[in-house]
Amino acid sequence: MSLLEPAGNNCYRIRRQGRMKADVVVYLNRQLFKSFAEDQSLQQLMDAASLDGVIDPVVGMPDIHSGFGLPIGGVMAMDAEQGLISAGAVGMDINCGVRLLRTTIESKSLDKEALRKLIRAIEKRVPSGVGRKSKHEAFIDAHFNTIIQEGVPFLVDQGYGRSEDLEAIEDGGCTTGADPAAISGDARKRGLQLSTIGGGNHFIELGYVDTVFDREAAGIYGLSEGMLTVLIHTGSRGFGHQICTDYSALMKKKAPGYKLDLPSAGLASVPINSGTGKKYFSAMSCAINFAFCNRQWIADDVRKAFSSVFGGDDRSYGLDLIYDLAHNTARFEEIGGKQMLIHRKGATRALAPGHPENPGRYRATGHPVLIPGSMGTASYVVRAEPGVNKIYNSVNHGAGRVLSRRAAKKEISVAELKGRLSEVLVSGRNFKAYLDEAPQAYKDIEMVIDTFTEIGLSSKVARLLPLAVLKGEGSD
Repeated sequence: MSLLEPAGNNCYRIRRQGRMKADVVVYLNRQLFKSFAEDQSLQQLMDAASLDGVIDPVVGMPDIHSGFGLPIGGVMAMDAEQGLISAGAVGMDINCGVRLLRTTIESKSLDKEALRKLIRAIEKRVPSGVGRKSKHEAFIDAHFNTIIQEGVPFLVDQGYGRSEDLEAIEDGGCTTGADPAAISGDARKRGLQLSTIGGGNHFIELGYVDTVFDREAAGIYGLSEGMLTVLIHTGSRGFGHQICTDYSALMKKKAPGYKLDLPSAGLASVPINSGTGKKYFSAMSCAINFAFCNRQWIADDVRKAFSSVFGGDDRSYGLDLIYDLAHNTARFEEIGGKQMLIHRKGATRALAPGHPENPGRYRATGHPVLIPGSMGTASYVVRAEPGVNKIYNSVNHGAGRVLSRRAAKKEISVAELKGRLSEVLVSGRNFKAYLDEAPQAYKDIEMVIDTFTEIGLSSKVARLLPLAVLKGEGSD
């Protein structure tokens, strides 16, 4: 018997039962629901709905799959005064996120050799893979506390980027409340991974705008069919991972003192306004700023790579920032007149047209929401519609896995991966290292996107297709 019962178009519900203090709602379109294997992710949502101070409902996104504590593709809102904060409900890679650059280059004007040169030039500047350190260690050592407190504005002041970049980054590239005193020495050591993409599903992708669905919004975003684009997907790397590890252990230790009966170690929590809760929020904010700076620095390196290959100034090729946004955070927000702390794990903030926290240039349309697909498949730019507030102004962050990394490596062959990638160039020749990131390991991005667009919670603006991808080996 299924735990999920229909609750409207593309929406399913688990009514509160047992220890649950809120319902769970999960969004899947008809095709996704037919193939959805009820797994640990549903129990993880139910566990989240059992926490003190949780707001009804807890939400599962169409890309949902099991994770540590809250599932990836999970959204949990807490009462800002009476609720809890959970490191596991934010995730290991704090502010893992996506950045999109547009160019003035027609993708058809680049042959395979030009794409290879570009990817190699980027790879030369941006270390990729688990454990790889930055090429800027001396600068990072000298300015680390400033970087994690002041975020992207500091990097731009140092010449890493353009002043107008700040207008197209969530929160202007800096969240308040970051305090270096809240991070451990182990986390500080792992901060030398700044300006790297790591492994797993992180990437730098050269692609193009295949289809424009909403010409008005695409015009405001600066997207046109055939345009060469650059997607950057990475986060706070080992720095954020260590912060999550440190505070998950501390929250588990502290919870009994607050008489909290936690449903799982992965959802270790403490009151938001407790000393530990405030300290974690400060540490998390450091990692958020770190990740914004990570993508900013990589974008600067990408711009330099274009100049090195084609000559001249990088502005000659556009390389303007369309938007940069996070998908592993907890942030205070007001929705429907209620103050809440919204944990988004593998979920992206999506503000509808007219929302006052949209950047000025995107006030009329709502900011671009960037949803990457898997390696070798489409990615999407969408925008939120007004009804999105009922799911805490959130949408999915990607396609979502259907095979674990271990299963993908076991079930997918190199030949099958190459077949699915077709003409997409992939950095390196060790395809075996990328089997866990094969398109076959992920849900169909079209079905995932359609889940919300079919019911008017978001709308498609443009579809991007990949041409060449830089990925790191290993799993973060």
